[in-house]
Amino acid sequence: MKFHFQQALRALILLAFCGLIYQLHHTGDITKYINPKYTGLSQSASILFLILFFIQITRIWTSKKETGNHDHHSHSCCHNNHDHDCSHDHGDSPFTVKKLLSYSIIVFPLMTGFFLPAKTLDASIADKKGGLAILGNQNKEDAGQENFDNIDESSADDFEEYSLEDNLEDFEEQIEQDPSVYEGEQEISKEEFEQLKKELNSSSVIKMDDSVFGLYYEEISKDINKFKGREIEFQGFVYKEEGLDSNQLVVSRFLITHCVADASMIGFLSELEDAPKLYDNMWIKVTGVIDTATYNGAELPLIKIKKWEEIEEPFIPYLYPINIRIL
Repeated sequence: MKFHFQQALRALILLAFCGLIYQLHHTGDITKYINPKYTGLSQSASILFLILFFIQITRIWTSKKETGNHDHHSHSCCHNNHDHDCSHDHGDSPFTVKKLLSYSIIVFPLMTGFFLPAKTLDASIADKKGGLAILGNQNKEDAGQENFDNIDESSADDFEEYSLEDNLEDFEEQIEQDPSVYEGEQEISKEEFEQLKKELNSSSVIKMDDSVFGLYYEEISKDINKFKGREIEFQGFVYKEEGLDSNQLVVSRFLITHCVADASMIGFLSELEDAPKLYDNMWIKVTGVIDTATYNGAELPLIKIKKWEEIEEPFIPYLYPINIRIL
């Protein structure tokens, strides 16, 4: 029997990927990389790696007879090939710079996954993504959508066919391409979705729990004056941007649609007398009153904080969109 080192190395890499995904699920750190609705898909990937590992094991040892046949086949090919390049890789060819580079690229995510802790997106990432400028652009987009919604009836007739037919067709096509988009723990019915919006409009205190944070944030940003003067409770990490007043900061969260690569910052510009005492990435829970402010020509919600307390960073620090169940 002949032992093939490179084939064994490939088997080990497959097993390592399987183990890494299992470890992320076991510790719960998988939610720091992907939306929880995709956990089933990542578990399937782990099983696939395990199957490929068992298949790869069969290639680690070969009998001398099989090895001889491979050598004879390679010699015949080289003899009949008019080109000079007739190399065949059966797992025994020597390591070259190209091969070492290929293995390094594959092994690197394994090393970082096993030996480096999962890092949470923080204020430094918020700054790189644009910080308050992003929040301002979001509100400009909301204003543009509001203007579209307020088109008079004669103009609305021109868009009726698209809204009711083409848009539905696009929506169904999206589901066919990625059915998992509308599956997961955040899935609710259309009636439940509308009920959440009613609770937002009627409750004496707006409580921004993680499950509704994204929805309530969007609704408040659409029509700030409608919620002006209302009391609000929420939590997030502190982000201080250059140019803000000494009593101002942003209480922020990251919203993840699919994975951390598409994370977007949402949050509220806030005013607080104790702001100089707070620092970037400090997690706080606040109670305040909604007001308005202007940043780079965009109107933003402004929270005048009345009460705050420092809290531990949640184990799952990210927010995820609510999926509406299609009946």
